[in-house]
Amino acid sequence: MAINSVLLFGGTFDPIHHGHHEIATFVATKLSVDKVIFVPAADPPHKDTASITSAKDRYAMVELAIQDEPLFSISDCELKRQGPSYTIDTIRYFQDLFGSSTQLFWLIGADSIKDLGGWYKIEELVESCQIVTACRPGANKQELQLLCNSLSTGMIKQLETYWIETPEIDISSTSIRECAIDNKPIDSWVSLPVVEYIHKHQLYKKNHGNN
Repeated sequence: MAINSVLLFGGTFDPIHHGHHEIATFVATKLSVDKVIFVPAADPPHKDTASITSAKDRYAMVELAIQDEPLFSISDCELKRQGPSYTIDTIRYFQDLFGSSTQLFWLIGADSIKDLGGWYKIEELVESCQIVTACRPGANKQELQLLCNSLSTGMIKQLETYWIETPEIDISSTSIRECAIDNKPIDSWVSLPVVEYIHKHQLYKKNHGNN
Protein backbone atom coordinates (compact mmCIF):
# COMPACT_ATOMS: atom_id res chain seq x y z
CA MET A 1 0.00 0.00 0.00
CA ALA A 2 1.32 3.43 -0.90
CA ILE A 3 2.06 5.66 2.06
CA ASN A 4 0.82 9.15 1.26
CA SER A 5 1.24 10.76 4.67
CA VAL A 6 3.18 10.07 7.86
CA LEU A 7 2.93 11.64 11.29
CA LEU A 8 6.33 11.68 13.01
CA PHE A 9 6.25 11.95 16.78
CA GLY A 10 9.64 12.71 18.30
CA GLY A 11 10.46 12.92 21.98
CA THR A 12 12.40 11.48 24.87
CA PHE A 13 9.44 9.26 25.96
CA ASP A 14 10.89 8.88 29.45
CA PRO A 15 8.61 7.01 29.86
CA ILE A 16 5.97 6.85 27.15
CA HIS A 17 2.47 7.10 28.65
CA HIS A 18 -1.22 7.03 27.73
CA GLY A 19 -1.15 10.76 26.94
CA HIS A 20 1.37 10.22 24.15
CA HIS A 21 -0.83 7.46 22.74
CA GLU A 22 -4.04 9.52 22.91
CA ILE A 23 -2.54 12.63 21.36
CA ALA A 24 -0.91 10.66 18.54
CA THR A 25 -4.17 8.84 17.83
CA PHE A 26 -6.25 12.05 17.92
CA VAL A 27 -3.92 13.99 15.60
CA ALA A 28 -3.48 11.03 13.23
CA THR A 29 -7.25 10.74 12.90
CA LYS A 30 -7.61 14.49 12.39
CA LEU A 31 -5.01 14.46 9.60
CA SER A 32 -6.03 11.06 8.16
CA VAL A 33 -2.41 9.93 7.98
CA ASP A 34 -1.42 6.45 6.84
CA LYS A 35 1.17 5.87 9.54
CA VAL A 36 2.43 7.23 12.86
CA ILE A 37 6.11 6.76 13.64
CA PHE A 38 7.47 7.36 17.13
CA VAL A 39 11.03 8.66 17.03
CA PRO A 40 12.81 8.43 20.40
CA ALA A 41 15.56 11.02 20.67
CA ALA A 42 19.08 9.94 21.54
CA ASP A 43 20.59 13.30 22.44
CA PRO A 44 17.92 16.03 22.52
CA PRO A 45 19.64 19.43 21.98
CA HIS A 46 17.19 21.23 24.32
CA LYS A 47 17.38 18.85 27.31
CA ASP A 48 19.82 17.91 30.03
CA THR A 49 20.86 14.50 28.75
CA ALA A 50 22.53 13.57 32.05
CA SER A 51 19.10 13.04 33.61
CA ILE A 52 17.57 11.05 30.75
CA THR A 53 17.11 7.28 30.87
CA SER A 54 19.22 5.29 28.42
CA ALA A 55 18.16 5.27 24.77
CA LYS A 56 17.96 1.48 24.88
CA ASP A 57 15.40 1.53 27.70
CA ARG A 58 13.32 4.34 26.24
CA TYR A 59 13.21 2.63 22.84
CA ALA A 60 12.17 -0.65 24.46
CA MET A 61 9.35 1.05 26.38
CA VAL A 62 7.95 2.71 23.26
CA GLU A 63 8.14 -0.58 21.38
CA LEU A 64 6.18 -2.32 24.16
CA ALA A 65 3.59 0.46 24.40
CA ILE A 66 2.68 0.44 20.69
CA GLN A 67 3.06 -3.27 19.90
CA ASP A 68 -0.69 -3.85 19.44
CA GLU A 69 -1.36 -0.73 17.34
CA PRO A 70 -1.29 -1.35 13.56
CA LEU A 71 -1.13 2.38 12.83
CA PHE A 72 1.92 2.90 15.04
CA SER A 73 5.55 2.00 14.46
CA ILE A 74 8.91 3.09 15.86
CA SER A 75 12.18 4.26 14.32
CA ASP A 76 15.66 4.13 15.81
CA CYS A 77 17.09 6.59 13.25
CA GLU A 78 18.01 9.15 15.89
CA LEU A 79 19.50 6.54 18.21
CA LYS A 80 21.91 5.47 15.46
CA ARG A 81 22.97 9.01 14.66
CA GLN A 82 26.01 10.52 16.31
CA GLY A 83 25.66 13.85 18.10
CA PRO A 84 22.54 15.89 18.91
CA SER A 85 19.17 14.79 17.50
CA TYR A 86 18.35 17.67 15.16
CA THR A 87 14.85 17.42 13.75
CA ILE A 88 15.90 18.57 10.27
CA ASP A 89 18.26 15.57 9.99
CA THR A 90 15.41 13.25 10.95
CA ILE A 91 13.13 14.82 8.35
CA ARG A 92 15.81 14.38 5.69
CA TYR A 93 16.11 10.73 6.71
CA PHE A 94 12.39 10.11 6.23
CA GLN A 95 12.32 12.09 2.98
CA ASP A 96 14.94 9.71 1.62
CA LEU A 97 13.06 6.72 3.04
CA PHE A 98 9.58 7.53 1.70
CA GLY A 99 10.30 9.82 -1.26
CA SER A 100 8.96 13.22 -2.19
CA SER A 101 5.40 12.01 -2.77
CA THR A 102 4.85 11.31 0.94
CA GLN A 103 3.68 14.20 3.13
CA LEU A 104 5.60 14.35 6.40
CA PHE A 105 4.07 15.86 9.52
CA TRP A 106 6.15 16.56 12.63
CA LEU A 107 4.19 16.68 15.87
CA ILE A 108 5.14 19.05 18.67
CA GLY A 109 3.44 20.31 21.81
CA ALA A 110 2.47 23.94 22.28
CA ASP A 111 5.08 24.19 25.05
CA SER A 112 7.75 23.87 22.35
CA ILE A 113 6.67 27.06 20.55
CA LYS A 114 8.75 29.33 22.79
CA ASP A 115 11.92 27.46 21.78
CA LEU A 116 11.05 26.66 18.16
CA GLY A 117 12.71 29.76 16.75
CA GLY A 118 16.05 28.53 18.06
CA TRP A 119 15.81 25.07 16.52
CA TYR A 120 18.60 24.15 14.15
CA LYS A 121 17.83 25.28 10.58
CA ILE A 122 14.25 26.11 11.56
CA GLU A 123 13.37 27.76 8.23
CA GLU A 124 14.49 24.72 6.27
CA LEU A 125 12.56 22.52 8.68
CA VAL A 126 9.31 24.43 8.16
CA GLU A 127 9.81 24.22 4.40
CA SER A 128 10.64 20.50 4.47
CA CYS A 129 7.69 19.20 6.48
CA GLN A 130 4.47 20.33 8.06
CA ILE A 131 4.88 21.06 11.77
CA VAL A 132 1.72 20.21 13.68
CA THR A 133 1.18 21.75 17.10
CA ALA A 134 -0.92 19.80 19.59
CA CYS A 135 -2.31 22.15 22.22
CA ARG A 136 -4.72 22.21 25.13
CA PRO A 137 -8.28 23.35 24.43
CA GLY A 138 -8.45 27.15 24.46
CA ALA A 139 -4.72 27.67 23.95
CA ASN A 140 -3.95 30.96 22.23
CA LYS A 141 -2.70 30.61 18.67
CA GLN A 142 -1.12 34.05 19.04
CA GLU A 143 1.80 32.32 20.76
CA LEU A 144 3.06 31.60 17.25
CA GLN A 145 3.76 35.31 16.81
CA LEU A 146 6.74 34.74 19.14
CA LEU A 147 8.40 33.29 16.06
CA CYS A 148 8.18 36.48 14.00
CA ASN A 149 11.93 37.10 14.37
CA SER A 150 12.77 33.61 13.10
CA LEU A 151 10.12 32.83 10.49
CA SER A 152 8.36 34.70 7.72
CA THR A 153 4.71 35.68 7.98
CA GLY A 154 3.86 32.96 5.47
CA MET A 155 5.62 30.31 7.53
CA ILE A 156 3.80 31.38 10.68
CA LYS A 157 0.48 31.20 8.83
CA GLN A 158 1.42 27.68 7.76
CA LEU A 159 1.96 26.74 11.40
CA GLU A 160 -1.37 28.33 12.34
CA THR A 161 -3.16 26.09 9.84
CA TYR A 162 -2.00 23.01 11.72
CA TRP A 163 -2.65 24.24 15.26
CA ILE A 164 -4.75 21.37 16.63
CA GLU A 165 -6.62 21.40 19.92
CA THR A 166 -6.34 17.94 21.47
CA PRO A 167 -8.18 16.45 24.46
CA GLU A 168 -6.80 17.75 27.75
CA ILE A 169 -4.61 15.06 29.27
CA ASP A 170 -3.20 15.59 32.73
CA ILE A 171 -0.28 13.18 32.58
CA SER A 172 3.44 13.95 32.55
CA SER A 173 6.50 11.77 32.31
CA THR A 174 8.04 13.77 35.15
CA SER A 175 5.19 12.86 37.52
CA ILE A 176 5.41 9.22 36.49
CA ARG A 177 9.15 9.13 37.23
CA GLU A 178 8.59 10.74 40.63
CA CYS A 179 5.92 8.18 41.49
CA ALA A 180 8.19 5.34 40.39
CA ILE A 181 10.99 6.66 42.60
CA ASP A 182 8.60 6.67 45.58
CA ASN A 183 7.22 3.21 44.73
CA LYS A 184 3.77 4.65 44.03
CA PRO A 185 1.52 2.98 41.40
CA ILE A 186 1.85 4.24 37.81
CA ASP A 187 -0.37 1.72 36.02
CA SER A 188 -3.20 4.24 35.46
CA TRP A 189 -0.86 6.32 33.26
CA VAL A 190 1.38 3.71 31.66
CA SER A 191 0.56 0.49 29.80
CA LEU A 192 1.10 -2.76 31.70
CA PRO A 193 4.04 -3.99 29.56
CA VAL A 194 5.82 -0.68 30.20
CA VAL A 195 5.07 -0.81 33.93
CA GLU A 196 6.54 -4.32 34.05
CA TYR A 197 9.61 -3.18 32.12
CA ILE A 198 10.17 -0.26 34.50
CA HIS A 199 9.95 -2.55 37.53
CA LYS A 200 12.07 -5.30 35.99
CA HIS A 201 14.90 -2.92 35.09
CA GLN A 202 14.55 -0.78 38.21
CA LEU A 203 14.20 2.39 36.18
CA TYR A 204 13.82 5.72 37.96
CA LYS A 205 15.27 4.43 41.22
CA LYS A 206 17.60 6.86 42.96
CA ASN A 207 20.43 4.37 42.84
CA HIS A 208 19.87 3.40 39.20
CA GLY A 209 22.25 5.05 36.72
CA ASN A 210 21.65 8.74 36.36
CA ASN A 211 18.01 8.67 37.43
